[in-house]
Amino acid sequence: MTDLLELLKQQVSAIVLDGESEHLFEKNNALNQFYPILLSVFKAKPGLIASLADQLNPRLIDIFQSNIGLKEKFLDTVSGAAPAPEIEHTLNKSIMPVMGFLQSEAGSSDPDAIVHLIETHFDGIKRALPQWAAGMLAALGINTAIGETVHQAEVRHVTEPVEEKKSGSWIALIALVILALLAGFWFKSCSERKQAETVTPVQSSSNQPAKFQLSTNAQGELSTCQIYVNNASYMNILQNEVKQIFTHPTGCGAETDAAYHTQFIDQESIPSVLKLFKGVPNASLTWMGDQLSIQTANNADANRLISQVQGLVPNMKVVGQQPVDINSTVDNSISNAQKALASINPDKIRALDVATALNMQIINFASGSSEIPKANQSILDQAAALMQRASQVQLTIKGFTDSVGNAEANKALSLKRAEAIKNYLVAKGVDPAQLKAEGYGQEQPKADNSTPEGQFQNRRIEFEVLNTETGKVREVTNQGVTEVK
Repeated sequence: MTDLLELLKQQVSAIVLDGESEHLFEKNNALNQFYPILLSVFKAKPGLIASLADQLNPRLIDIFQSNIGLKEKFLDTVSGAAPAPEIEHTLNKSIMPVMGFLQSEAGSSDPDAIVHLIETHFDGIKRALPQWAAGMLAALGINTAIGETVHQAEVRHVTEPVEEKKSGSWIALIALVILALLAGFWFKSCSERKQAETVTPVQSSSNQPAKFQLSTNAQGELSTCQIYVNNASYMNILQNEVKQIFTHPTGCGAETDAAYHTQFIDQESIPSVLKLFKGVPNASLTWMGDQLSIQTANNADANRLISQVQGLVPNMKVVGQQPVDINSTVDNSISNAQKALASINPDKIRALDVATALNMQIINFASGSSEIPKANQSILDQAAALMQRASQVQLTIKGFTDSVGNAEANKALSLKRAEAIKNYLVAKGVDPAQLKAEGYGQEQPKADNSTPEGQFQNRRIEFEVLNTETGKVREVTNQGVTEVK
């Protein structure tokens, strides 16, 4: 039979320790001692498997049922010469890959299937448990002699045949041994260690910080969302959280690009922050590096969110977005669009990439005009060159206005602006069959039209991608992807 623990060490430890350079021996040794303990806990507490699967960033304290003292004693035992916070950070990182490994080996994410897998290999797992682990597990209510919780053991003995009651004497002996081991475990350390501080993920200077952007519509529902992180497993977890919290079938647009860091600072707090944003109209957040920016349609919502969020992200600076500086905002958007278009591989052009890059720019038409600003023409030139090489890139250009003026006139103006973009691209060599122009006027506002900033955000051009393989339309804005059936 394949040794489950050896496979676990080979596949998970390599992932967890990748990029580590200090205290490698201690970290690897801590992982080797942690794995059989973790599997023993999972076997005895299947509900914990389901609970951890729903978390973005499961931690050691979850395994120890919020018993900080027990967790600290465990870290004292396994840390060796390494700082306990570093070991804790390493073990925290290992929990999600371990769960992924178990799901793969069991062929299912169902806790019962995972427990069955562990039971099949439990003899080897018990042999790998450190001698002192019995006392620690007993403190969690787990009897390692039979691999079940104390409550499960009591039920089992009540239902056993009468002839087995004579085994009560050796059960009492085992209980005394466990208590003795527990006492030794608790007093192993000569001095109390200060409570370990949370280790904040260090943003490598060679990578861009991971980035998460989200905005809501006028009803407080998910409008746009985008994830940039070099961690496919975590990205999927975050996607599921967004879908669940906002009851949204599609979630976020996402990029698992090696240019980005593998973690967010204070990422375990992202679900709690998202729950605060749900239902807040026309709100947006940007989670990047050590700064979390919040913007809403009114100051009262912004101040409330900032106050609530600050207590959840101790290692980040929470700021309210300042009123829009139109000139600098437009300039920055054009610069970002240029970089995004330049990064597209001309031999592997995707409609989604083109549309995402185009939506990074702000086309700030003059009041009442459909003349394309000169600054945006270079962006359209780049896009046209790509689209000529990829006939599968088919886009719908959608025009919107603010609510100032007559609604019908605004709708006509928005269509005229969308058509101006289409005509410009066609003039640059794009096949007209790849483009469609639509005008929506003041419909579907993104922000509050009662403020100049909101009006500026509502005067916009958006690009939609028609997926010719599925026949579905994917709306791509500068903050995410939404599939429209």
